[in-house]
Amino acid sequence: MEFKALFRAEKPIIGMIHLAGKDPVKRALDELKIFEAEGISGAIVENYYGSIMDVRRTLELAAKQNLSLILGVNVLPNEFQDSFSLAHNYGARFIQLDQVAGRYVEMHGRASSNASKVKQLDHTAYSKFRRNYPNLVVLGGVHPKYYVPIAESNLEEDLKKGMERAEAIVVTGEGTGMETPIEKIREFRIILGDYPLIVGAGLNPENAEEQLSVADGAIVGSALKTDNQTGNILNLGKIRTLMNIVESIN
Repeated sequence: MEFKALFRAEKPIIGMIHLAGKDPVKRALDELKIFEAEGISGAIVENYYGSIMDVRRTLELAAKQNLSLILGVNVLPNEFQDSFSLAHNYGARFIQLDQVAGRYVEMHGRASSNASKVKQLDHTAYSKFRRNYPNLVVLGGVHPKYYVPIAESNLEEDLKKGMERAEAIVVTGEGTGMETPIEKIREFRIILGDYPLIVGAGLNPENAEEQLSVADGAIVGSALKTDNQTGNILNLGKIRTLMNIVESIN
């Protein structure tokens, strides 16, 4: 399935579920209900703070709630096998991967991983999973936050490979909650043409109009939380402010 066929909105906003708090599954289910009520198109359940068991339990319970928003999965760090399997088993429609193309020398700064070594994507195994789960949409990063590309990297070549491996390309800046530079978004757009491009970090009410004039949607987490902190609870005022801007664009 193509990305634009999956999401009904012209510029879909996908909320990030970080699985934070003392009872991460309960908070996640509450957040999903809020996202749905406020018109957010989809949500990604990610083990940023919680465990893979928390991801599984959240998806299991969410599947029983008949939610209208589109659910996705991201098992860090770039564990496509688990993401595909969980999405398939619990009715999620897409997965996100930090990177689907390029080679990287190290990984730094991610709260959920102590590893500095990058686990390079096994393209043979990945291709097999893609064939086994053809109905799942993949949002895949290229030259993403926290990953340092090898010195001889070529962005255009890596993006073209990414287009072969994912239904949408995710562009980010340097870290979670940090604004993705508009120059980088435009550079990706020039290379990708009309291929779906998603802002994966740092979209907020101040930059949403400019960034969504170039990109086809966004994954938003920190900007929807109290004090813009991933571990904090959702802030309804922030959600409504952002969605009012997005609706004016759509």
